[in-house]
Amino acid sequence: MPPILPDFSNSVKIKYVKLGYQYLVNHILYLLLIPVMVGILIEVLRLGPDEILSLWRSLHFNTVQILCSSFLIIFIATVYFMSKPRTIYLVDYACYKPPVTCRVPFSTFMEHSRLILKDNPKSVEFQMRILERSGLGEETCLPPAIHYIPPKPTMEAARGEAELVIFSAMDSLFKKTGLKPKDIDILIVNCSLFSPTPSLSAMVINKYKLRSNIKSFNLSGMGCSAGLISIDLARDILQVHPNSNAVVVSTEIITPNYYQGNERAMLLPNCLFRMGGAAILLSNRRSHRWLAKYRLVHVVRTHKGADDKAYRCVFEQEDKEGKVGINLSKDLMAIAGEALKSNITTIGPLVLPASEQLLFLLTLIGRKIFNPKWKPYIPDFKQAFEHFCIHAGGRAVIDELQKNLQLSAEHVEASRMTLHRFGNTSSSSLWYELGYIEAKGRMRRGDRVWQIAFGSGFKCNSAVWKCNRTIKTPTDSPWADCIDRYPVHIPEVVKL
Repeated sequence: MPPILPDFSNSVKIKYVKLGYQYLVNHILYLLLIPVMVGILIEVLRLGPDEILSLWRSLHFNTVQILCSSFLIIFIATVYFMSKPRTIYLVDYACYKPPVTCRVPFSTFMEHSRLILKDNPKSVEFQMRILERSGLGEETCLPPAIHYIPPKPTMEAARGEAELVIFSAMDSLFKKTGLKPKDIDILIVNCSLFSPTPSLSAMVINKYKLRSNIKSFNLSGMGCSAGLISIDLARDILQVHPNSNAVVVSTEIITPNYYQGNERAMLLPNCLFRMGGAAILLSNRRSHRWLAKYRLVHVVRTHKGADDKAYRCVFEQEDKEGKVGINLSKDLMAIAGEALKSNITTIGPLVLPASEQLLFLLTLIGRKIFNPKWKPYIPDFKQAFEHFCIHAGGRAVIDELQKNLQLSAEHVEASRMTLHRFGNTSSSSLWYELGYIEAKGRMRRGDRVWQIAFGSGFKCNSAVWKCNRTIKTPTDSPWADCIDRYPVHIPEVVKL
């Protein structure tokens, strides 16, 4: 039987209908003002020169009125500019690139696992299955102490890794920006699992002989989203200290946290976490307005620690044998989804165009009043951002966010390729992803970037940046020697 009504989904190009709706709603004020302005212009053109002159002469202003009006305008302008938040610029950043000697191909990783866990072949098999589906490549790196059999996670080795990663990133940042150690006013270092005394921030101050009045902070235990927490802290401090430079160092020291037990939930981080670090220069100086790469627009932080499951889903503890490791709960993805939902609910009104907010509001009202079974409307964040940097925590994390936010393969390309080339570098992974986009020559002036990170606690944090200038392909990027090979195809399972 032929259909009674035509198939409108084929006969009408819904895409163009939606584009028309978006343009209409997002520019409604301009579309309403244009007829009004045209009408006023027509009426003015109808008046003769004498009528316009007489109208002008009818407006009488005395000296007192002019002075009072001028004072009021100056007063309002002063209050506005003094209360306006300072603009925070990301001048530049540098990512640490591990040496070739630290690489751990799959064969090397599995050989070491067999030797270290020779009494528990099931744990070895479990690690192999995880590695096959992890999305990691053959060039990820682990610190020198982990290459020993058995590993030597000593305090000295951990300090050695911290110095190698942090100092290399800092040296690269100084070289790229021309910044001198004495120019640093604020220093923030975040590293979750390694917290020595003196702190890592003190280690940096000692190495570069920074000023005695520097404002330094050391953040620990805050997970993979600590990088954006550091950015938020730097922003708040820069709001009250004018004409200042802030350096943020984000890293994770692997050496003291390599788990050598048999608990599967605690073996998982061994397969995913790798060496990495980044140093970022933020500033509120006006002289950096045209020099800086990006301008910070928003930072949104969501914390689910009040819920017991969320609090314990990434938990450092001892196993039955007394060996310390990070326990990753099976509920991790579900908890991450709830944290993401809360975060995008907050950030949505700040970044989404009016058309998407209106559709979301109408759907929400419809579900509340008419039918609670209506499918909730997922806003199209592709209208708000040109680039997405999703924390490269693992393949499942990227897959879930791509599905929930309805992103294309190109939108998550930077995250997947970062996971493949460098692994999960914790809080610094977002900067490797941003470096990938720049290395591909895709960053243009005015482009908006959304960084999303998850961390223990449980937290979901977001940062929104706007590109200040079209960025040329950098020659000193960690991607410089391999960007021509990317993107690569990553199979669902790599048979080992």
